[in-house]
Amino acid sequence: MPGTTSGGEPGAAPGTVLLLAASPTGRGRLVDAASVLPVLAAVPPAVLAGTDTANVVELADPLEPQAVLTRLRAAATAPGPLTLYVVGQLLLDRRQRLPHLALARTTPSTVRYTAFPWHWFRDELRLRPPGGTTLILDLHADQETWQALGIAQSPGPPGPHGLQGPGPGPLPPGLDPGRDIAVYGRVAPPPSRTRRTVAEPAYMKAVGTLLRSGRRPPDEELHQHALVRTAAEGTYPGCVLARRGTGPVPGDPHTAITEAVRSGRHADAHALAARHEQGAALAHGPSSEEALHWAEVRADLAMLAGDAALSCHIWLTVAAARLRTGQAADASSVETAVDRAHHQWGRIDDPARARELGSALAELRSRVPGRREGALDHVRRQLSQLQTQG
Repeated sequence: MPGTTSGGEPGAAPGTVLLLAASPTGRGRLVDAASVLPVLAAVPPAVLAGTDTANVVELADPLEPQAVLTRLRAAATAPGPLTLYVVGQLLLDRRQRLPHLALARTTPSTVRYTAFPWHWFRDELRLRPPGGTTLILDLHADQETWQALGIAQSPGPPGPHGLQGPGPGPLPPGLDPGRDIAVYGRVAPPPSRTRRTVAEPAYMKAVGTLLRSGRRPPDEELHQHALVRTAAEGTYPGCVLARRGTGPVPGDPHTAITEAVRSGRHADAHALAARHEQGAALAHGPSSEEALHWAEVRADLAMLAGDAALSCHIWLTVAAARLRTGQAADASSVETAVDRAHHQWGRIDDPARARELGSALAELRSRVPGRREGALDHVRRQLSQLQTQG
């Protein structure tokens, strides 16, 4: 969907909106996710974003998780407020039991390779400025996923306003996109055994209908009105998700780092993260989660500063450290580190540096093949081509 509006203060960063609607095409389909897009498409971009100007990206029934990741990564690095509207179906991968957003080609046996891992939202959004990101969700889950997320209550009939049953509270851990992210929406309960029809994304359609009035109310108000409308139409909302995003916290180093990046002081941001990494290493050990967290922050900061070689190097170091501590090669934190190193490696301009880091990446890829078929072969082919360059 196109999407730039005009108006607002000159030079103000526009808002960014990502509309993602995804569901399988086979018999396991629980929700017709893409049916909500015409409703949202009728809403002016600025209203979707809650800003004076906005850019909107629409993903309708995407086929590949990497395509979703690319769009999410671009949206996450946008300077203004970010709003993500996500509609779809959750499934668990059979190996790690982690929730994934099912895509068009996803089946229960191929979740790991064809669906979008939910923790990728957290990975990509962690450097967003506090208070600058909102997720509005209409998700559907089968019985296995519902129980794995800790939503074990039996779905019951809605009471007044449809708010009975699992209500607002801590987000299911597997769906938490990070402490600074505001989250509103619901996870629809598993369908009854007698239901044969594909469900509609009733909550998100209610959100879209409310926004078509041309007014964007505060998130909590919009959320409550959508729940009331959903219940009035006879749909039980299921597990209600409602959490405000945290604003800037005085003294929080993440806030200071974010402000430095936004003002273009990349070296200052990197130096601050490096000091905290050193402190964490002294206090907890160089391979502790505390130290590795700050190393990952430095890798992201290098990416934002355009230093692909440094970012790749740090991600390779993080991956190797995690493997040394005994983490499995298919652990999400290990795969994420190697995948990000691979992504940054492909952006290195210096052939000599690319050859050097490519050798280390190939060694890691032989141990951590990741989710993309042929990733190791890709590194080897690129390395072969680099050998012919000066």
